[in-house]
Amino acid sequence: MTLQETLASISKSGLPLQGKLDALKFEFETNLAPPAAVEALHRSTNELIASGAQNRALKTGDIAPEFTLPDVDGNPVSSKLLLDKGPLVVTFYRGIWCPYCNFDLTALEEARPEIESRGASLVAISEQTASNSRKSQRQNGLSFPILGDHGGEVAAQFGVRWTLPDYLRGVHKALGADLTQFNGEDSWTLPMPARYVIAQDGTIAYAEVNADYTRWPEPSAVFPVLEQLGRRA
Repeated sequence: MTLQETLASISKSGLPLQGKLDALKFEFETNLAPPAAVEALHRSTNELIASGAQNRALKTGDIAPEFTLPDVDGNPVSSKLLLDKGPLVVTFYRGIWCPYCNFDLTALEEARPEIESRGASLVAISEQTASNSRKSQRQNGLSFPILGDHGGEVAAQFGVRWTLPDYLRGVHKALGADLTQFNGEDSWTLPMPARYVIAQDGTIAYAEVNADYTRWPEPSAVFPVLEQLGRRA
């Protein structure tokens, strides 16, 4: 099967998010990607884990940085104004080229009514260009915004930005994921998979950061956090 056929089949599987990601990883690494590319991807993931990067990201109890970022139409979206209305759920999104991340976005869209019913707003933050984010929203059927974090400045403030090693950049290009094209700049940085719930006072009430791009938390993990915040209000 082609990648698109594989994605379509997994999408219809009814598996939870991590089940879909595991199925994608197996098919991609076994049947779709060149062995040398798989080896490089494993190497970079292992190096990132060994660096302790995910342990240096902001954690539960830390104060989240305030940010104002443009949506796909260039309109500024302020975390402060969103927090005036209720808690804020933030997910960091690598880009439209990443099928693992797209499964995460569609899972969040499915969970969005439950998130909003608990009084929270939901946003994704990505370094990719506005045109690519617009395409991501359309292809994934999203009703929540993808905000543009040019160069990953906000990702860096949360401690989730990392720089791809030189050997991985060539692999990305060979796999059709040239970040200089998708992100419109040449820093070759990405956010680690990260999900945050920010309380109205700016305190991080939930944080899940993983250096392995194939591991994402289930969106339902934020429901009890939002319920607890609602009881405090």
